[in-house]
Amino acid sequence: MQNKTKRLALMGLLTALGLIIGYIEFLIPIPLGIPGVKPGFANIVIVWALYSLGPWEALMINGMRIFLSGFLFGNFSMILYSLAGAAVSFLCMCLAKKSGLFSMTGVSMIGGVMHNMGQLLVAMAVLETVSLVYYGPVLLAAGVITGLLIGIVTGEVKKRITAALVKKIES
Repeated sequence: MQNKTKRLALMGLLTALGLIIGYIEFLIPIPLGIPGVKPGFANIVIVWALYSLGPWEALMINGMRIFLSGFLFGNFSMILYSLAGAAVSFLCMCLAKKSGLFSMTGVSMIGGVMHNMGQLLVAMAVLETVSLVYYGPVLLAAGVITGLLIGIVTGEVKKRITAALVKKIES
């Protein structure tokens, strides 16, 4: 029971952390030169949770973060696009991780690309036009770059948290 409680508390903390990181990213515009593209720093929490807690927990954290940020800082449209990107991205990241063929950074890059592709598909459906497909290569490149950045940072975070836990156990 105590282990379940600790796990649930950790999930709550990670949801809050992802929400805060997302809000800071929302407040501080990061000029990437591509309209609608942002780094997605909150995904550091999701990738870390996927590797440290498991897919179910990471999915719950991601879903809560999306709904809360949408209701607090956005609108229904933001929730729709975020959920579409997150669903496609998360499924592909889980499959890539399970295959064992990709590093954490590779899984993150797949997540970044697929998030953008999921959002592009929803935009094409909502706007009822396939002409947005021309934006695909730009979103593909942005997903690779941001996914690479998120993967590298998440790897460092995981390494440092593991080292801190080992140090704590040894002392």
